[in-house]
Amino acid sequence: MLSAFLLSFGVIFVAELGDKSQLMAMAFAARYKPWPVLLGITIATAVTHAISVGIGAALGARIPTDTIAIIAGIAFLVFAGWTLRGDSLDDDEVDRVDKGTRSAVVAASVAFFLAELGDKTMLATITLATKEGIFGTWLGSTLGMVAADALAILVGYHLGARLPEKAIRYGASVLFVVFGILLILEGA
Repeated sequence: MLSAFLLSFGVIFVAELGDKSQLMAMAFAARYKPWPVLLGITIATAVTHAISVGIGAALGARIPTDTIAIIAGIAFLVFAGWTLRGDSLDDDEVDRVDKGTRSAVVAASVAFFLAELGDKTMLATITLATKEGIFGTWLGSTLGMVAADALAILVGYHLGARLPEKAIRYGASVLFVVFGILLILEGA
């Protein structure tokens, strides 16, 4: 178990550096408080990597991810439009966003779950699970990704305090468009 953990942690940590998920973590941390964003990432990562490990252990072979990538890409384009349009919040919603609780956790969880479907870290986790222990692979890959994204959250949180809301909204929209197009191209 320890060798599966260490191998998975290292492989996924390195694979995540500079990945779209890290850029998303920065964007979310620029808008929300860091702990709810990290919690959302952790939830999405734990679920996605559990699925990956299950697939890798059960199949032990390559699976087609093209359709998943295209669907996730289309979803990201929708997220881009939604982000660019902006939302109006009632007083209760403003309180939740200001506290950075539920809305940040849900937004980060959904976005990261979709982003990881068919991503290189998912495929790497599937591959590792075909050869390594299931629990060690899941735990190592999950913690490796969360550690890499925690670094991005720190950067995003500190930049977010210095950027105007409009720049953050436009920047996040552009990132969603770029990721959406990349996912669609990857799937096609």
